[in-house]
Amino acid sequence: MARPTGASAPIAHTAARRRWKRLRATALVLATQAAILIAFLAFWDHMTSRNSAAAFMFGSPSAIAGFLLQMARDGSLWRDLYVTGSETLLGFFVGNLVGTVIGLSLWYSRFVSRVVEPFVIAIGSIPIIALAPIIIIWFGTGLVSKVAMSTLSVVIVALVTSYKGALGVDPDQINLMRTLGASKFQIFRKLVVPASLTDIFAGLKLTVGFALIGAIVGEFMSSSEGLGHAIFKAGSLYIIPKVFAALVATIALALILTFIVGKIERLLMPWRRL
Repeated sequence: MARPTGASAPIAHTAARRRWKRLRATALVLATQAAILIAFLAFWDHMTSRNSAAAFMFGSPSAIAGFLLQMARDGSLWRDLYVTGSETLLGFFVGNLVGTVIGLSLWYSRFVSRVVEPFVIAIGSIPIIALAPIIIIWFGTGLVSKVAMSTLSVVIVALVTSYKGALGVDPDQINLMRTLGASKFQIFRKLVVPASLTDIFAGLKLTVGFALIGAIVGEFMSSSEGLGHAIFKAGSLYIIPKVFAALVATIALALILTFIVGKIERLLMPWRRL
């Protein structure tokens, strides 16, 4: 490949230098995060290795790693990850789809949005765990009840963030499109929805955790498998390292889902990379 010449050479050099700076900054952040995590785990292991009471109450990194390996070998880790992941993904998808559609649709009518606002606040203020007995009565103890819990944990957050994004559209741009003869639906489709994507994806990243919480709470209430069931069972038997092992798996699942959402965001919003 020929080297850039003429006016393109300084531009290419500047772009390469910026890429190098970004890579160096990313490497520094990752190295700092790894150092903090290693120091924390070393301190934790040191303190629990010298105190049996602390080891019983808080477990130890080595014991947690041992339970993770044991769960991986007997297959329970992968089965629980699959069950909880499926419930979380379904609740995440349904809750965000319903909440985003309703939130964006409220942009059409300020009157309707003002009417439904107190109802949205009232529903959003209900602790999700308080709804668990009702959800089990309505949907049983199977997959549907866990997905319903996950969906309810997500839908209000998705509605509020998407509606906030729709309201944040620049009024001057809306007036310009009206001046050019655009219909309300054209303004909604070509301006409001694209301009709301930043808030929508911020809500998506936030609701990953909410969807997972809903699925875990549902598994606490009634389940025979899943990470929530593993946490509840180990906690009831006072096996603290196994509780932490299941929590580590839960955190890993949340990080993977958040990473996937970030990849989709960069795919649909390439200008965010700049």
